Amino acid sequence: MFEEMRELTKKLVAVPSVNGTAGEHDIADVIEAYLRDIPYFRTHPELVITQPLKEDSLGRRNVLALLKGGDGKQADTILLHGHIDTVDVDDYGKYKPFAFDCDKLAEALQAAELPADARRDLESGDYLFGRGACDMKGGDAVFLVLAKHLADKAEQLHGNLLLSFNPVEETLHQGIIEELPLLKKLKKEQHLTFRLAINNDFICPMYAGDTTRYVYTGAVGKLLPMFYIIGRETHVAQCFEGFSPDLTAAELTRIIDRNPAFCDGYNDEYTLPPTVLKMQDLKPHYNVQTPHTACCYFNYFVHNKQLTEIMTMLTEAARQALDNVSHAADERYQEYCRLSGMQYSSLLEQTQVLSYQQLYTRAKAVYEGELDALVNGVTADSVAAGDDMRLTSLRIVQSLSEQCGIKTPTVVVFFATPFCPHNTLKRESADEAQVFDEIARIAADFADESGETMKLQQFFPSLTDSSYLKIDDDAESITMLQQNFPGYKTLYPVPLETAKALNIPAVNYGVWGKDCHKWTERINMPYSFGKLPDFILKTIDFYLGGH
Repeated sequence: MFEEMRELTKKLVAVPSVNGTAGEHDIADVIEAYLRDIPYFRTHPELVITQPLKEDSLGRRNVLALLKGGDGKQADTILLHGHIDTVDVDDYGKYKPFAFDCDKLAEALQAAELPADARRDLESGDYLFGRGACDMKGGDAVFLVLAKHLADKAEQLHGNLLLSFNPVEETLHQGIIEELPLLKKLKKEQHLTFRLAINNDFICPMYAGDTTRYVYTGAVGKLLPMFYIIGRETHVAQCFEGFSPDLTAAELTRIIDRNPAFCDGYNDEYTLPPTVLKMQDLKPHYNVQTPHTACCYFNYFVHNKQLTEIMTMLTEAARQALDNVSHAADERYQEYCRLSGMQYSSLLEQTQVLSYQQLYTRAKAVYEGELDALVNGVTADSVAAGDDMRLTSLRIVQSLSEQCGIKTPTVVVFFATPFCPHNTLKRESADEAQVFDEIARIAADFADESGETMKLQQFFPSLTDSSYLKIDDDAESITMLQQNFPGYKTLYPVPLETAKALNIPAVNYGVWGKDCHKWTERINMPYSFGKLPDFILKTIDFYLGGH
């Protein structure tokens, strides 16, 4: 199967399925055609299922195929899933014309100024270079070729394989999100019991020279907390009469950005700390009036904390920022008065922190009309204008703040898209601990047979569609998120309750390679096409082998 997997990977890479382009439609065509050409699915064409994304101008769709083992009445099912989109190729520079042609790219790179590690890998012949080769069309190819061969002896399987290939993973995870209700429907109609979901997204070295093959038993979560800051404008000639939203945004960033105090850990695995992604005041043009409002937002990774706990931490950070800015302004004014001989009087004043839910409640009490209609109108206008989704959420918050007539220095805390739930196989759950131990035994057996070094990790460190197959947040956290996410039903209507009900243990095996999202992206073929398939087959045999 090695040769089949290599050639299919090249064929998939040759389709430029860059996220947000028509190529995402084209790659689905190629995968659907491959599946329908498998004799099993020629006999059972109804078991190849396509699901168009809702109101999608590019015609993108999910492609699924259900391989029913035994007599077709088995319940145990393993979900094999992967994404079919890639990031763009602007980073390839002069080699951009070859980014989707593995053979021509390898030839062109012979004369390139490559990093030493990439040069060694190119000359070894063990690596296939190209956009998407590792992230993750090689992984898709492994699943497809395995399915083709397993379909020849479907009657020997004591269970089912459900293959799923999804677009829009690199940005908003729209494919897997829209697939959740379909998975629920298939589970009911086909009488499926999901034992395990295996993603084949890339794994890579964690440090120079690392050859460990990592198996991830869960997925890191991601939040995008936003802060809308209302200060008080003033003329620059009376600067101490204002309250600076810019300084407040900067102070929030100082408190939160890359601060290990905000790292979240579970069983000695810790997230990276939050990172600021945007910070700006909202003054549209130049004049000598100081800014009135500002905003900032952060990437926030999660392993274990409930969202309610995180909201408390964010609110406390906003309170600390307001207090620090207020006291700093007062101290500087006091020093200015000493320098200039002016009489000092304290600048300390009342400030406030509101959650979006609290802001909404206040606005509802004073707005003379249907507040939801106002919110929906602001949302629709912003979407129609082509605004970034985070800006749409911000516009809703601005509108409600105006309705409330807020003049007190204020920070409004809320969430925006995207939201990726966190999950892992929890040792506190007997059922999940059993699955963890089973995967550990399979990996250990595979290591003994293959000579590979395997290591189980609890959280896939990159964002992944696996986040949406199992949700570890409790019901209170889910409700809190929805109540503090402006425009949630329009901008990011993730069926969280459906995902929580499915509760599919989601692991990542992964093809092995290097430099994903870089112009030197490459997949290691001896492991990915030579050994990884055996690891996957051992897992399928363990759960569906009828032992």
